[in-house]
Amino acid sequence: MRQILFAGGIGLAVAILLTPLLIKIFSRQGFGQEIRSEGPDSHKSKRGTPTMGGVAILAGLWAGYWGSHLIGVGFHADGPSVSGLLVLGLATVLGGVGFLDDFLKIRKQRNLGLNKTAKTIGQLIAAVLFGVLVLQFTNSNGLAPASTSLSYVRDISTLTMGSVIFVVFCLLLVSAWSNAVNFTDGLDGLAAGAMAMVTGAYVIITFWQYRYSCSTAPDPGCYHVRDPLDLALIAAAAGGACIGFLWWNAAPAKIFMGDTGSLALGGLLAGLSVTTKTELLAVVIGALFVAEAASVVIQIAVFRTSRRRVFRMAPFHHHFELGGWAETTVIIRFWLLSAISCALGLALFYGEFLSAIGQ
Repeated sequence: MRQILFAGGIGLAVAILLTPLLIKIFSRQGFGQEIRSEGPDSHKSKRGTPTMGGVAILAGLWAGYWGSHLIGVGFHADGPSVSGLLVLGLATVLGGVGFLDDFLKIRKQRNLGLNKTAKTIGQLIAAVLFGVLVLQFTNSNGLAPASTSLSYVRDISTLTMGSVIFVVFCLLLVSAWSNAVNFTDGLDGLAAGAMAMVTGAYVIITFWQYRYSCSTAPDPGCYHVRDPLDLALIAAAAGGACIGFLWWNAAPAKIFMGDTGSLALGGLLAGLSVTTKTELLAVVIGALFVAEAASVVIQIAVFRTSRRRVFRMAPFHHHFELGGWAETTVIIRFWLLSAISCALGLALFYGEFLSAIGQ
């Protein structure tokens, strides 16, 4: 438990202290955000706000994870695990793809960075490497960081995929979550605040899986997860980094996370869902991101078939803005929706545990 607190505290401290330095550096270099011309008029004043703040989130994630392990040496805690390193690596590679996208937007002075093909290739490489490696590195108990079964809270034995199909599934999962968080990052602090809640939920889930791990407590209801405590450190460090960044990103934002942060956080969520065997439960916990992505898909599908728009603008947080809601009103209400979905996800997780132990 001490390591988890250290991970979150270090992640928060690094992000909250590094972000103002990035604001100064990026402002001096002219690394300002370009705004969609068709967006709400109130957003046009944000043009030129420093972007690529996701660098601070990634720095907080790395510092929180490795710092907690260095401190953990003092009380003989376990070292870094394969599961934690794979999730960290996935988030970092996707953050790198996002950084290139942000940099090209700034260099071209328009709201278009990497083209769709280049961005997709970057996501594909990260997802395939993750999907292949996460099935390797079996420990002494026969557990790999992931399994080829689809999972809700545990593996669903009747829904088992082959290795190739599992890698394709990872590709779809990584692409879906990274794009979903990217779509959500359109209002000041919305994505950072929601991800802080989601990672907080995963801290609870992974710590519970650690307490009731089948390798240490083979009782009814135990969990076959390879490295739950280390995944808790990843989630805590990410949550702390999101909160630290949110201090500067909350409305009115002094910096945006950009694709550097949103792609990295989406990849982190995908990786956590796979390694904790909660791919389906993650849809509930991250329901806000799912809804934002769904609004884009619905808007495009309906417009292409009927030439009509379901929403005034997608992602649908802009729909409410164009309907007259103040930006801060949309943000706070969407945060509340995210909090409700996280609470519901935790309730479902605990309900399944009670069912598994026969209560």
